[in-house]
Amino acid sequence: PPNQWVTAAPESRELLALCLRKLRGLSKVRIIDASFIWTEPHSRRINVKITLQQEAFQGTILQQTFEVEYVVANNQCPDCAKSFTANTWRAVVQVRQKVPHKRTFLYLEQLILKHSAHKETINIKETKDGLDFFYSQRNHAEKFVDFLTSVAPVRTKKSQELISMDIHTSSKSYKFTFSVELVPICKDDLVCLPIKLAKQVGNIAPLTLCYRVGTSVNLIDPNTLQTTDVSTPIYWRSSFSTLADVQELVEFIVMDIEPIGVQKGRFFLAEATVARASDLGSNDTTYFTRTHLGGILHPGDSVMGYHLTGTNFNNPQFEALEESNAHSSTIPDVVLVKKHYERKKKKGRNWRLKRMNKEEGEMLPRKQDKDRMDQDYEMFLRDVEEDQELRSTMALYKAQQAKKARDAMDGVETASIAETEATEADDVPKIDMDELLDEFDDLDMNDDQ
Repeated sequence: PPNQWVTAAPESRELLALCLRKLRGLSKVRIIDASFIWTEPHSRRINVKITLQQEAFQGTILQQTFEVEYVVANNQCPDCAKSFTANTWRAVVQVRQKVPHKRTFLYLEQLILKHSAHKETINIKETKDGLDFFYSQRNHAEKFVDFLTSVAPVRTKKSQELISMDIHTSSKSYKFTFSVELVPICKDDLVCLPIKLAKQVGNIAPLTLCYRVGTSVNLIDPNTLQTTDVSTPIYWRSSFSTLADVQELVEFIVMDIEPIGVQKGRFFLAEATVARASDLGSNDTTYFTRTHLGGILHPGDSVMGYHLTGTNFNNPQFEALEESNAHSSTIPDVVLVKKHYERKKKKGRNWRLKRMNKEEGEMLPRKQDKDRMDQDYEMFLRDVEEDQELRSTMALYKAQQAKKARDAMDGVETASIAETEATEADDVPKIDMDELLDEFDDLDMNDDQ
């Protein structure tokens, strides 16, 4: 196949130049004129009339006109020919995380879209525990693996499979597979560190809360506001699992809260008295705990937390913590995680996120799996609204035009954003319009707005 491809329309200058280059011996004569002779469009024949001049003797010039017939033959570029075979990809990046929800992959998807790290991908396939990214070249997959390493705590493993080999030239063709495993620790997870590791990373209390996952896992002790980060090499050297995840959060009601006066960044240390929302009206059981949410909690607010009293954890690190003389008395009854906001069932947001086009696996997801994925996406959108630091790492777009078109189809008059949000509670976090981007696909130069 040729090294480069040229677009040449019928009877164009590009096609005429291509035909003339196919003739041999034209460098020894001078071309006076060249033109196409009309043929039937379906004949797959191209006739070219060429007029040549050459000096036969001194002072004698011969001129001759003749016709050349070309036959058009179909051919495909190697990439198109490969797309009809089983060898459509040369490298695949398998991204996996062994957690029961997809919130980490939703955040990773937004990072990939913001940095356009998926532009070389030929296909994206969704699997049970993650995503598969297929590439036509090996260096594109390696570039994507480097991007994942720079934004998330991962460990990678590479393998290759021999496809074909030419014994005469010793040339071999391989398929490459890159396995990328994300740390199974997510934001708002309750983590119990091994006691030895807790002393190594700053002598922090072993029972901590994950408040951010960047290139490392950032942990905070809600009792003292002490923070630490566990880097990727340290985690995989002495790995540990989460004690509880966001699916086990319990709603509490703040009965009383009193700030202590200690502040670290956006965290305020406070002492709170809480009661389970399900216990109100049935018993008077309350729990006293320290929390890092003193800046946003007030008496009467709802807050989500982990209820440790009476809960059995099948975790060796937590069992070692209970048996420890130094740390067994520091285990709290309740660990508060985040404030809970009352929202409408179907809230019209004035912003939206882009999504990647993914291909589903061989088995179609069940109805309960689809409901769980929709619930994970709604939880992720709420995290984006409530966490400004998380929001700053993503690209959010205005949803006004899409909403107006949707309302126009439904025959609903479009209300202003202030009117639609007036029915929400006053303390529900809202995203400022200055933080949103206009999507270029939606912009129109003739638009009067």
